[in-house]
Amino acid sequence: MRYLLWIAALTPRPPSLMILNEPETSLHPDLLPALARLIEKASARTQVWVVSHASRMIATLKESKQCNVITLTKELGETAIDGQKILDAPPWKWPER
Repeated sequence: MRYLLWIAALTPRPPSLMILNEPETSLHPDLLPALARLIEKASARTQVWVVSHASRMIATLKESKQCNVITLTKELGETAIDGQKILDAPPWKWPER
């Protein structure tokens, strides 16, 4: 049922920005690549941010040339962007308006 709800949310007319926080929750692992493909198709019409721990879904999303991956690490209770030092520029670039 949850997968059907994701289909409904991602296919007709998505809003200009969608932030999906752990969309893999309560889904069977075999559905994760299919969900990733739905997210990729929706990203052609809207900006999509996905927060996930599901390596299977992340691997499918990373196959897309449009995908930008930001990996977070946690050391001694501090969350940091993997590969970024305190004075480095962030690994993303905000689009021009």
